Amino acid sequence: MNVQSRPIVIEQVRIVDPARGLDETGTIIIEKGRIAAAGRDALNQGGPAGAARIDGRGLTALPGLVDTRVFVGEPGSEHRETIKSASRAAAAGGVTTFFMMPDTDPAIDEVATVEFVRRTADAKALVNVRPVAALTKALKGEEIAEFGLMRRAGAVAFSNGHHCIASSQVMRRAMVYARDFGAVVMQSARDSHLSGGVMNEGLFASWLGLPGVPREAELIPLQRDLTLARLTRAAYHAETISCAMSLEALRRAKADGADVTAAACINHLCLNENDVGDYRTFFRLEPPLRAEEDRQALIEALADGTLDMVNSSHDPQDVETKRVPFADAAPGAIGLETLLAAMLRLHHDGRLSLLRIAELLALAPARRFGLEAGSLAPGAPADIALVDLDEPWVFSEDQIVSRCRNSCFEGARFSGRVLKTIRSGVIVQDRDKG
Repeated sequence: MNVQSRPIVIEQVRIVDPARGLDETGTIIIEKGRIAAAGRDALNQGGPAGAARIDGRGLTALPGLVDTRVFVGEPGSEHRETIKSASRAAAAGGVTTFFMMPDTDPAIDEVATVEFVRRTADAKALVNVRPVAALTKALKGEEIAEFGLMRRAGAVAFSNGHHCIASSQVMRRAMVYARDFGAVVMQSARDSHLSGGVMNEGLFASWLGLPGVPREAELIPLQRDLTLARLTRAAYHAETISCAMSLEALRRAKADGADVTAAACINHLCLNENDVGDYRTFFRLEPPLRAEEDRQALIEALADGTLDMVNSSHDPQDVETKRVPFADAAPGAIGLETLLAAMLRLHHDGRLSLLRIAELLALAPARRFGLEAGSLAPGAPADIALVDLDEPWVFSEDQIVSRCRNSCFEGARFSGRVLKTIRSGVIVQDRDKG
């Protein structure tokens, strides 16, 4: 959504910029949609004539978040989520750029659909929407899609979405093809033959009488993909890592020099299999919530650099697919609005620094996928999340912006809230104004 921006001056704000390793109190000056100055040295620069002034005392400015895994219903399932409604949810959570996954109807597997997403986003979205194109036609895992044309049309990366490619030969061809176009291959590692369960395989699943999904259902295709990435010299990104044994495979691949990165979903960092409780279908996810030891291993992997970024895996599901028995429920949960707030739990617990969180949620995905984002340095696009790190609040159903209500964090208590979201110098979310 193109809106003429007015100059903005944010005064006496804590500035956290992972691109410069900067964490200090200063002033941010925004002109023509870009950052003109940001830091302590801008405190006494004044500001352009007619600028809107924001008192930043007690607030923290972070680079606008970049969420690399968001499922949207448009086209085909607009009742679940549209590009416009997803962008409103993103803005509410401080996300200024999100990657729209190809699982639509029709799938994002040809130039026309990529262009539809780009045009719709330009006309209606409050934030930047980057389409992820399908690796294979109709996401069937059989015939490679037309990478070159879709890349030129604006596809930021290529993925098969929820549909993990079973054929190693097809996956190898996709990696070679993507490499030749300078594109990143994304994959959610899931062996469909081992993933017939509905929650993490273990004692708790047995108690509930539910079929389980073993960790090996993730590990086996992940190991294959990491091996193929090394063989083809392709850039590969594992969309969601959920268990400790996958982290070991990732460490080995990185040590071998493979061009690989990986993300964790915020749900797997804050929750575990016990949260399923009494068959709570909002906690039916894919991959499933794992054991507490897996959750702790993921957090440690964020701290030591094994994991490179965190996403929301925002996946709206309506009442008809969630208000059913647990085994029949569709997997998925919304998450754009709570991504940062939930991540801040790890900061308040002393597990991750604020600079590291900003890197994981903004700078690292921007660098991996070649985006002009993730920084508050002069000259960068003015994409900013203005946050009160200590504001206590409860995420209640009446606050949900997404069209669906299937949140893992409904009723959750948070410390830290996005007050304003600025995209390209325009305030697209302002909690002070309701």
